[in-house]
Formats: sequence, structure tokens, C-alpha cells
Amino acid sequence: MGADHRGFGLKEKIARWLFESGREFTDLGADILDPKDDYPIYAERVASMVANNKNSLGILLCGSGVGVEVAANKIDGVRAGIGKSPGQVKAGRNDDNMNILVLAADFTEDEEAKRMVEVFLKTKFEAKERFKKRIEDIKRLEANN
Repeated sequence: MGADHRGFGLKEKIARWLFESGREFTDLGADILDPKDDYPIYAERVASMVANNKNSLGILLCGSGVGVEVAANKIDGVRAGIGKSPGQVKAGRNDDNMNILVLAADFTEDEEAKRMVEVFLKTKFEAKERFKKRIEDIKRLEANN
């Protein structure tokens, strides 16, 4: 999990929820609220960890969600997507094997964020043939860039 200054407050709440539910997680920063920090460092940390650990999942936050989503998706093997609702997050995990949930801290209420995180962590990739083919197609795109 990682966030810049705009996502810091919501990240801290999510960390508390995860801790209280007994889930294991790694907080890759920010460790303190620093209004001058920038999101790419946290996106890279989380995305690299997820890419290097096949069955891991990540959560990234920034103000709009767009910055960390764009940065994380530069790492091969990452399928980061902005969570808009629990149903959309479920579809992203189920159909697309989304491995990083991105939250737009400036536009997401705490309870909605909590529901999206819960769905993200509980939903498994369905691995239907057409879904697996899509993931393979994405891997081919990554290999050609």
C-alpha cells in the first residue's frame, strides 16, 4: 500500500482497517504527511512489489487516482485500476485480474473506500479462457514496449 500527501489520510484509515481485520500488509509510504512529496515514488514501490510477487495485491492512493494509476501501469505485470464502486472493483478483479486498486482520495468517501478494499481483497480472478487470453494479450503489449 502506498500514497502521496493527498492520499495519506485515507491510506492511514485503510491501514487501520486492515490491521484490525487481521490482514497482513506492507505500508510503503508515505510514512508522514509531507505536502511536498510526489506520487511516482509510491506508485513505483507498490507496483514493483506487486509485479515481483505473483499473488500479491496492492493499493495506491493519490488525490485524483490518475497519477498513481498511470505510474503503476508503467511496470510490466501491473494491472492497476481506479475503483469507482464495489461492483466495478469486483468486475476488475474477476474479469481482468486487477492487481492494484487505485483510490482517488479527494473523491472517495471513507465507507465507500472500505467497501471497495474489502471487495478487492475478497474477489478472485475467475480465469475463464477469454479472461486469460486478455491477460496474455496485455503481456504481449508489455513485451513489445
